Order: sequence, then structure tokens, then C-alpha cells
Amino acid sequence: MNKTLTIALVVVGGIVLSALIFGAGIMVVQANWGISGINPSNMMGWTSGGNNLGYSKMGNGNNMMGGNGMLEGYRTGATANVKPLTVDQAKQAVEGYLKGLNNPDLELKEIMIFDNNAYARITEKSTGIGAMELLVDPASLSVSPEYGPNMMWNLKYGHMGSTGGMMGGSGMMGGYNSNSGSVSATMTVTSEQADKIAQQYLDQQFPGYQAATDPDPFYGYYTIDILKDGKPTGMLSVNGFSGQVFLHTWHGTFIEMSE
Repeated sequence: MNKTLTIALVVVGGIVLSALIFGAGIMVVQANWGISGINPSNMMGWTSGGNNLGYSKMGNGNNMMGGNGMLEGYRTGATANVKPLTVDQAKQAVEGYLKGLNNPDLELKEIMIFDNNAYARITEKSTGIGAMELLVDPASLSVSPEYGPNMMWNLKYGHMGSTGGMMGGSGMMGGYNSNSGSVSATMTVTSEQADKIAQQYLDQQFPGYQAATDPDPFYGYYTIDILKDGKPTGMLSVNGFSGQVFLHTWHGTFIEMSE
């Protein structure tokens, strides 16, 4: 067998093997993500919205954290032995972060302390609309943009946002587009609808928990506190255009809050 033919057979064999591995991977994904509404090609942690609610593993009662995940309190290995932040510590860290952004229209509106991190909601002074969500690490006091919707769905300040976002330029996610310049805060899913979707999600996945009735609007989505017996336990976000739900699983046990 000549050298050229040998190389050709090796290449073809590699392609076939890759295809078999990929196919096996898809079957594994379908087996492990076999929850209504989940598309194996769309595994970003959110769910399908509207009248056909489906839930990702991050939002399912048997999720990757075990049990009820963040709803029952969960500490990551990195924070297991770290003392939770105080409100004053978190506030000081966040205000320093905002000062570095050099945007006088941004202000700290709310801080929630969890044992894994501190959460901060930042709003625009001029509109009152949510601008971004931040996390403060209890070990290093470093401040960073929150993962999930804050990066993926935030049309103005997020990962794909057009104004002040982490990548700049125009953003497009989930079938809607934010053009550079002004970004409208109007969403096709109303605050009341978002709250209803959130409660439907909790009723199906975490019975006994309630969605707060005052969703916080951001550019492209809402973030809603989750309550148990009237007290906060965590939060979730609802996409303002598709109604998709994203459960925040990284906070841990709620301790206190300050507005």
C-alpha cells in the first residue's frame, strides 16, 4: 500500500471515528437531559418558556447539586471555609467597582448576602431600570459580573450588549437584537407575565416556594426573588422576550439583605 493511500485511509478513519464519538455524545446528552423542552444543542442552563415550560438540569429538583440545590442552601468548595461577607464589606467593594466604571448614571440599589457570595443589583439613576447584577467573592472581595442572564440576556450592559457591555457592539440573543445607540427597556413579556411564569416554574419544580411579586426589570429580562415562608432563599430570571427561566444556582444560603 503506497504512502498516499495510507494517509487517506487514516484521515477517513479519523473522520468516521469522530462522527461515532459525536453521535454517542448526543445520545448521552439526550439521555441525561431528557427533560421536556430541552434541546441538546441549547444547553446554556435556561428553559423553554411560554405555554410549553421545560426545565434544564440546573432548574430541576434532581439537579446537579443534589436535592433542591440553592433552594436549600449549597456551599461550593471554594467558599466552604470562608466567612460570609457583611453588608458593609460588600457595599464598599461594589462602590469601588462602580467608581472604576466611570458611569455616573449607575447606582447600587440592593445587596443580598449569601454564604457563597454577595449579590448586588445596580440600576440606572435616570430610568430606575436594572443595569447589571454583580457578585462579590467573600474570600478576595473581588467584584465581577454575575453569570447567566446578566451576561447572556442583558441587551445594554451584558456580554452582548450595545452600551457599556463587556464586548461592545450590537448584541443579539434569543431572537431579538439590540442596536447600538439607545436600547429600549420595553419587553414583550410583561412584569405580571414574568411573575406568573416564575411561579409556574416553582410550582412544578420546587413546590412550596413562591416568586416575589415585584420582578426587577433589566434590559431584556427580569430577576425575581424566590421566597419560602415569606423569606428570600434565592432568585431566578425570566427572559423578557421568550419567557425562558434561568435558575441562579450559585448563591448558597441567604443571610441578609440591604436596599
